[in-house]
Amino acid sequence: MSALDGLEVRRTTTAQQLADGLSERIMAGAFGPGDRLRESAIAAELGVARNTIREAVRILELTGLVRYEVNRGAVVIAPTPENVEALYTARERLETAAAARLPRPEQLKAITDAFDDLVEAAQTGELNKIVDRDLAFHQAIVAVLDSSRLDEFYASMTQELRFYLTVLSKEETPDEVVAEHQVIVDAIRAGDRDRAAAEISAHIDTSVQRLKQMLAERR
Repeated sequence: MSALDGLEVRRTTTAQQLADGLSERIMAGAFGPGDRLRESAIAAELGVARNTIREAVRILELTGLVRYEVNRGAVVIAPTPENVEALYTARERLETAAAARLPRPEQLKAITDAFDDLVEAAQTGELNKIVDRDLAFHQAIVAVLDSSRLDEFYASMTQELRFYLTVLSKEETPDEVVAEHQVIVDAIRAGDRDRAAAEISAHIDTSVQRLKQMLAERR
């Protein structure tokens, strides 16, 4: 008798599917910053057990899209300048460290292919696709660090980054998104590591300043 007898492999749990669906709606603006996710109401509307909804919300909490507040329960994150700064500082340090290294041929191809995918997504004008390809491009850069742990750490940040990128991309044209990344990929292709790191740093700093400006305007 095998130690694995009876073990079932499930591709995606119901809670994960719900978490993915709620995440998409948060990104689309159906739930705004500070909005409560009322577990009982969601369970009733979808006809799903409240425990399953609670598990889905816990998954969102781990991604950084939701947090629990005393007497309010689960709420969609309301970004602050401090958490924007902290998240983007971590991102900048990883990406500039990667840019300081010379990518192997297969890594350079992965970065180039990811950029081409971003250009293709921009041509569709579909916001979700553009954000997906944007994140994949930066993930490919981080992969140059040759650390599966750092890859996983960066991937764990992408859900929260997706939230901010979705906000930023609504304020830009697809051509502007491509142009911002074109200078980065050109520097990497040229093997100019200093320029690549500087372009990444400038790109991220611009994003941070724009997000802070948006937050200030909401007050």
